[in-house]
Amino acid sequence: MSGIKQVVHHLKAQRKGAERQLEKLDLAIKALTSLDGISAPTKGMVRRKPKFTAAGIARIRAAQKARWAKIKAAKK
Repeated sequence: MSGIKQVVHHLKAQRKGAERQLEKLDLAIKALTSLDGISAPTKGMVRRKPKFTAAGIARIRAAQKARWAKIKAAKK
């Protein structure tokens, strides 16, 4: 019976080592994804779509700039 106990003890030690390796891998993945500016996705997380495109924002900005220029010109 002592042989079985040794095998079980050895397997538990291997499992602990594997868990430590998984933790190290998770930390490495987290560090690398943070360098990219990408947060690690969590379970059930949904990425939202941007409301305006860059071109749309540029058009809005240009229109607002024209409105303010018109108001400033009317004050003179």
